[in-house]
Amino acid sequence: MFDAFTKVVSQADARGEYLSSSQLDALSSMVSDSNKRMDAVNRITSNASTIVANAARSLFAEQPQLIAPGGNAYTSRRMAACLRDMEIILRYVTYAVFSGDASVLDDRCLNGLRETYQALGTPGASVATGVSKMKDAALSIVGDTNGITKGDCSSLMSEIGTYFDRAASAVS
Repeated sequence: MFDAFTKVVSQADARGEYLSSSQLDALSSMVSDSNKRMDAVNRITSNASTIVANAARSLFAEQPQLIAPGGNAYTSRRMAACLRDMEIILRYVTYAVFSGDASVLDDRCLNGLRETYQALGTPGASVATGVSKMKDAALSIVGDTNGITKGDCSSLMSEIGTYFDRAASAVS
């Protein structure tokens, strides 16, 4: 996993070039937005159990067959595994947000996840729906302007959304 700085430097080094002004501007912008990024990660992390629980509750309300006898989340053991997986995905999304790079999410969380769920008979579309519900909750929390570094967060909000979308598409 490379952070944004290492990634830009290694790419320029591989080409034998200096960093361009646009690359420097992008990194400078990332530094200036770092407090907003840390605020976003802190908010998601501080509310992780609520995000996961509410997303699961909403998912099971929409798809009650998952918690009915014979469903993939039926029994407390399977339910706990479902909640654990949702929490792991959320945790890796926060790592990606913090580093500004999806590679940690891809490499350590999503790589092979679809195949694992298929082997276990877990409905990928339901997992993707759960991830989308976590996205909505996380963006709502991050988008609350009370007690957060002032400034335009639209780019960061969009970036956060792409990490959740990436996770949802990886499992469906």
